[in-house]
Amino acid sequence: MTGRRAPGGLRVCEVVKTLDMGGVETLLVERLRRVANKDTGYTVVCLRASTDELIGQLRGLGVTVVDLGHGPRPLAPARLVATVRRLAPDVLNVHSPMPAVVLRPFVRLSRRRPTLVSTVHYSRRTGTVLAERLTSSLSTALDLLTRWLDDRTVAVSSQVARSPSTRGARRVLTRLHGVDVDEQRHWAARREDTRREFAVPPEAFVIACVANFRPEKNHALLVRAAAEVLRARPDAVFLLAGEGPLRDQVARDVERHGVAGGVRILGRVPGARRLAAAADLVVLSSAHEALPVVVMEALAAGVPVVSTEVGGIAELVRSGHNGILTPPGSARDLARGLLRAMDPAVHRVLREGAAASAGTVDMAGTAEWFEELYRELAATGRRAR
Repeated sequence: MTGRRAPGGLRVCEVVKTLDMGGVETLLVERLRRVANKDTGYTVVCLRASTDELIGQLRGLGVTVVDLGHGPRPLAPARLVATVRRLAPDVLNVHSPMPAVVLRPFVRLSRRRPTLVSTVHYSRRTGTVLAERLTSSLSTALDLLTRWLDDRTVAVSSQVARSPSTRGARRVLTRLHGVDVDEQRHWAARREDTRREFAVPPEAFVIACVANFRPEKNHALLVRAAAEVLRARPDAVFLLAGEGPLRDQVARDVERHGVAGGVRILGRVPGARRLAAAADLVVLSSAHEALPVVVMEALAAGVPVVSTEVGGIAELVRSGHNGILTPPGSARDLARGLLRAMDPAVHRVLREGAAASAGTVDMAGTAEWFEELYRELAATGRRAR
């Protein structure tokens, strides 16, 4: 794949707000990794890249990457419009509300307008400070007001499709995304290597949480639940991977509850998917979600998930089959769910169920689905011009 279109192929531009190690970006990279049609030329445009890791991965796939984060931030919207005009894609897929708000009017007024798709990954976003909350609220309002300009809106789960985030859309399609199942199975086979890398004792029962330290992830709840679990199962080791504005606060909570020996904050872990594959359980304590990538990574590796029942998680995790779901906001219920899943007989059943669920989270089908959607929409757009 290259950003330049082969003869007879399509030019597709995927726009994201940032390129960091969040779920949206991971899903996009995973999908582009599995694209089979080499005639389609892909370009990824981001307003800011906080790490070179994903840029390197995309360019290694032959995808053109345009990082607009090197100029003055107030000029970013104008530079975004100018970049898309220069690229002249056949299909434009926008993955974040703010760039979508900027690009929709421009696309509609363009002489040779690309087909416009918005992929909605969230049912709600939360800021950590007042200014961020106000900006988020304004962006959300403008997103809803302009959503009718999309040719198609794609929701990443049924819950997102039903949420206010897609209100005003002319046509909503739902597509569960996925991960590279083969790669997760590879990392599952090397789980002992990963555990040694993080100095985990051989006898430890590893519970991994891969989630950035943001309010919606509710790490404070997880730390309280971990304290209860560790009292009953001192062999448990909680590994928390991620970055974010609340990392120091979570570290203080760990110290305050006296669980520093059993709860480790790893920070950003390159290739964190291997951590999910090396765990005995993956845990999420979120207050709200769409459909977290780590849930798909865990199931692909045959690792059960214990999570609060929020967002689209219940579309993949079935209590007693491949994981345990607990009511959101209750540390006691989350701790009980973890302890139940740690019971050897229950854990064996859950692992079997997780392994059997791997086929439902394979990204290969999603990549093919988007390719077909792009070809169909581009053909319709050409006939309309």
